[in-house]
Amino acid sequence: MIKRLLEDTIKNKLFCGKALVLLGARQVGKTTLLNSLVSGGNGCLWLNGDELDVQKMFEDTSADRLKKLFGNNRVIVIDEAQRIKDIGLRLKLITDQIKDVQLIATGSSAFDLANEVNEPLTGRKWQYQMFPLSFAEMVQHHGLIKEKRLLPQRLVYGYYPEVVTSSGNEKQVLKQLTDAYLYKDILAWENIKHPDKLLTLLRALAYQIGSQVSFNELGDICSMDSKTVEKYISLLEQCYVIFRLPSFARNLRNELKTVRKIYFYDNGIRNALIADFTLPEVRQDIGHLWENFVVAERMKHIAYSGLWVNSYFWRTKQQQEIDYLEESDGKLLACEIKWSPKKNPKLPKTFSDAYKNSDFLVVNSDNIENFVM
Repeated sequence: MIKRLLEDTIKNKLFCGKALVLLGARQVGKTTLLNSLVSGGNGCLWLNGDELDVQKMFEDTSADRLKKLFGNNRVIVIDEAQRIKDIGLRLKLITDQIKDVQLIATGSSAFDLANEVNEPLTGRKWQYQMFPLSFAEMVQHHGLIKEKRLLPQRLVYGYYPEVVTSSGNEKQVLKQLTDAYLYKDILAWENIKHPDKLLTLLRALAYQIGSQVSFNELGDICSMDSKTVEKYISLLEQCYVIFRLPSFARNLRNELKTVRKIYFYDNGIRNALIADFTLPEVRQDIGHLWENFVVAERMKHIAYSGLWVNSYFWRTKQQQEIDYLEESDGKLLACEIKWSPKKNPKLPKTFSDAYKNSDFLVVNSDNIENFVM
């Protein structure tokens, strides 16, 4: 089994008097991780929020009724908890009134679960985000040399656990993921009435990774107004399909201030959307593919390591740019992301003059481990 970086973190929080909330897209391994943590000596009751009888079980419930339901089990796992009405209040009831159990809730859509639990569970929870497998986790699993040899495959097929463990069947698994799981929570949301437009939007975003994104332009492509595009993008973010980087602008009049770039959390999902599994060596989009991979892996590293940074990109009206920029403790780290180690870009003079003492790093296939581990 591939050990997840969150395993020790969550293990150390068990039975510390707070609920544990684990968020992430479907099929990233949340249930597998929890099975490895709570399948030992303590009795564990698993409840699936996708099941109607479980949803009804929590309607107009009381602490006494829940105690009878839980019995002697010391660990209560509520999987896909976002399906349960008023889940935040239900979790608060359990945490406050049934203190001898460890409550764990998982969810695949933050727009339901995270928003509902934040206020009721203030001071009563530890919350973590889980991603598809990471470069760091695979290095831990079978070593740096082997994982770097597999980089071309990761760029094409990504890191979803079932994809990684299904050698030779990656395309079929990705098709199942994108058809059956990825959009389930979004399409079930009451305001999503045009799934065909959602898929058109996702494909348009897939073609624009690493590029400046215009909501107006996307609206023209998808026959939607810009506000609807932004709403759909927000839902896709909250379901952990994509994430956006804002532009960095502080000192210069010609810096772009309101644009954004959008990335996919997983390269395999991105390539499945455009039905392109061509080998990296012959791809025209290898630069954008590598940039998406590196930025997504950095996001995983930041989340799992507990780093406190702000992430951006930088671009001017004259098209000077920096692929990725981080701000932490008053310092800036500017990163150029290049697949080929032979390319040796320089920090734009306009940037270095405006933001003195900034650090500069070129991230390529030779030194990727220094940036994402």
